[in-house]
Amino acid sequence: MQLAALHWHVWLLTKSAFALGMLGFFRGAPIILCSLAGGVFADAVDRKRLMIIMQSVMLASASCLTLLTIAGLNRVWPIYLLTAVASAATAFDTPARQSLMPTLVPARDFPNAISLGVTVFYFAMIGGPALAGFLLASHGPAIVYGINSASYLAVIAALIAIRTSGRPALKEGEATSRLSFGALKEGLSFVRKTPIIVQTMTLDFAATFFASATALLPIFADKILNVGARGFGLLSAAPAIGAVITGLVMARMGTFRRQGKLVVGSVAVFGLATMAFGLSRVFWISLLMLALAGAADTVSTVLRQTIRQLVTPDHLRGRMTSINMVFFMGGPQLGEVEAGTVAALIGAPLSVMTGGLGSILAAGIALMKARSLLSYEGHEERE
Repeated sequence: MQLAALHWHVWLLTKSAFALGMLGFFRGAPIILCSLAGGVFADAVDRKRLMIIMQSVMLASASCLTLLTIAGLNRVWPIYLLTAVASAATAFDTPARQSLMPTLVPARDFPNAISLGVTVFYFAMIGGPALAGFLLASHGPAIVYGINSASYLAVIAALIAIRTSGRPALKEGEATSRLSFGALKEGLSFVRKTPIIVQTMTLDFAATFFASATALLPIFADKILNVGARGFGLLSAAPAIGAVITGLVMARMGTFRRQGKLVVGSVAVFGLATMAFGLSRVFWISLLMLALAGAADTVSTVLRQTIRQLVTPDHLRGRMTSINMVFFMGGPQLGEVEAGTVAALIGAPLSVMTGGLGSILAAGIALMKARSLLSYEGHEERE
């Protein structure tokens, strides 16, 4: 809900494609700057406690944004600033969260757990933007920000309820990771020496950097498809609808064969659907293409995350995830800057279409170069 409200709020204040793209910069830059430190923390301290602290920071940021908007916010820079604070907290929260997940289920069940987790997330991505669209049309962004603030209380309560140790698991003879530059170097060295992780990260960044249409949805809703705030909410929810259906199917099917090839193929489909969205001038076709992009992105996300987590030892997962954050979270946010800048120069439709083409080219390069990824079939449960 808040992400949809932020984009719509910035558009109302500025009517600028570049300003929409800069929202991605202020979401992405703190992640790129802080994520490596976040990974070191996730492998050295209690992960549950770290997540509770970071969720509290996000609660404070959302609450400040709510109060400022109620007071009559008419400048865009406080939105950028508070977005950056929340993103910095995310840079510490995400490595801890993703590192904790493999300790909650056996390795053989982990792909299904990832599918279900992604599905639950995208259920929220359906209802959130759609509901935000109706609230934005009737009440404005302040009520959306307020609901988001209250939601962090539920997140913190859920974390407290998890009955597992938040400490990183160590094998016999392994030393606890310390908060040091040496610990960061260890994580970087592991990623560098594991080709399949490097290849999935690079593909992730390239695809999402070029095919970030989300930032431009207010322009499509307001100027191209002429559907207003309510239509904007539905457009924002459409990728999640495709993602939920796909996630449920993947969870039902269980383990996939030729997982590496599926990752590359799904990135190509994602790019094609994005190009088709940029071409469309019919609302229902636009919704369908966004849903298809969301479906393809889910296949890629689930498989990439499964591969990375299962080939990484537990005591290194926080640092691996933090390095990956530069790619899987930095890519989309910097992609919004790219999309906004290009849209300001040549228009939103062409910006989206060229971005989709970039994603297709990334898949083509991976098909020729990413041998470790293409040969990956699955991961047997380790003893």
